[in-house]
Amino acid sequence: MTRAILLIVAVGAVLAGCGPNRDITMRNLDQTSGDGPEEFAVMPVKPLQQPQSYNALPAPTPGGANLTDPTPRADAIAALGGNEAARAGGIPAGDSALVAQASRYGVPSDIRATLARDDYEFRRRASRFTKLRIVKVDRYRQAYRRQALDPFAERDRFQRAGIRTPSAPPTGGE
Repeated sequence: MTRAILLIVAVGAVLAGCGPNRDITMRNLDQTSGDGPEEFAVMPVKPLQQPQSYNALPAPTPGGANLTDPTPRADAIAALGGNEAARAGGIPAGDSALVAQASRYGVPSDIRATLARDDYEFRRRASRFTKLRIVKVDRYRQAYRRQALDPFAERDRFQRAGIRTPSAPPTGGE
């Protein structure tokens, strides 16, 4: 009788893990629903400024950008001394040789969609039975361990080949 009950519980647990609505992120960030605000949902905005002329203000565009919306990429480029307008024209002239070399065998036009689809399928397969764990575990690194490089092993490999490499921090932990 106890074997039958254990078998029923095990089959139920396996079937629950195979459901279509399982979480495939494999991350356990302990998302609890609390009463406080979500601090990462609050986006700081640029300070308000009085316009030179109220008649020269752009027309409002529903769902469009606001003058006080943050532009982190443009702000970072400006802070590093770059020019955001130079990026808008496509590939800069100084990078054309690099892009030509990297794309010499052709570039699939849908590479981002293909990679997203393949990664989704990988995460879906790797996340099987993740709901059956008693202890909450972050399985992201565990799932992608075969695709990750060990930086210290790669450094050693390059050094054995006679290639100069920068120094690396000690391997004291992770």
